[in-house]
Amino acid sequence: MRRVPTLCLGEALVDLVCEHPASGLAEADSFAPHFGGAVANVTVTAARLGAAVALAGGAGDDAWGAWLADRLTAEGVDLEWFELVEDLATPIAFVVVDERGEPTYAIHGEGIAALIVAAGPRLDEAVEECDALFFSSNTLAGDDERALTLRARERALELERPICFDPNLRLHRWDSMDRAVESAKACVPGALLVRCNREEAELLTGEPAAEAAAEALVAAGARLAVVTLGPDGALLRGEVEADVPGRKARTVSTVGAGDALMGVLLGRLSLAGFSPSAVAAALPEAVEVAARATERWGAV
Repeated sequence: MRRVPTLCLGEALVDLVCEHPASGLAEADSFAPHFGGAVANVTVTAARLGAAVALAGGAGDDAWGAWLADRLTAEGVDLEWFELVEDLATPIAFVVVDERGEPTYAIHGEGIAALIVAAGPRLDEAVEECDALFFSSNTLAGDDERALTLRARERALELERPICFDPNLRLHRWDSMDRAVESAKACVPGALLVRCNREEAELLTGEPAAEAAAEALVAAGARLAVVTLGPDGALLRGEVEADVPGRKARTVSTVGAGDALMGVLLGRLSLAGFSPSAVAAALPEAVEVAARATERWGAV
């Protein structure tokens, strides 16, 4: 019998990474292809732990799209609701990382459009057949994808499916910071887990202290709130609590570190039947995996 997976709604793309520090694209002399896309990175990380996960989205019906689909298949990701769409270009992100490991992106292609075409017509079916839903704010920035994402969230709430939400705010995708923040805040109520970094948590709650921000997310309707603290680790508040110190790392790039952490939490939650205690148990592993992710150039 086919296992019923956790549904991850979002984009997959190709990261073309300059594998040495550079201050901008003009200093990048070569690029290496890596798997990318925030939700896709989370999905792959969870699948590597043995969780049953499906990616709802798409890419272009081109060579890069086939490259992504082959890698998703090899990782064990369910592609029932993933499609390669004709006449759309697979999104490619040119990634340059500075001396501190901080990336900048120049994205080309139509990943969100592919998601709408591929996932939209069967989204209700996908939510109904899956045992949980994961998404980020990357599919909230535009009107069409926001309607699609909110429909999935509302259906999951109706069916009492666990929802995990990673705001993962990329403000350059939005027409205003206020709209980004309000859209993310609207997805907190009813969530089993909300995962933010320190800056996102402050934007969503107005609380500069990470612990107060996590508690404010719980007060806003999340059962569990994880706030990640970069090299200082992470904390968990809500129905269960935990404080995990950071792990030492020889950082070359922070690309995908948050995705790696979220992927561990999602995978362990899924394997544990979405028991809140699984988040506390998995948080040390998640912090460790995120630290190791900073030591390589690719996200996964």
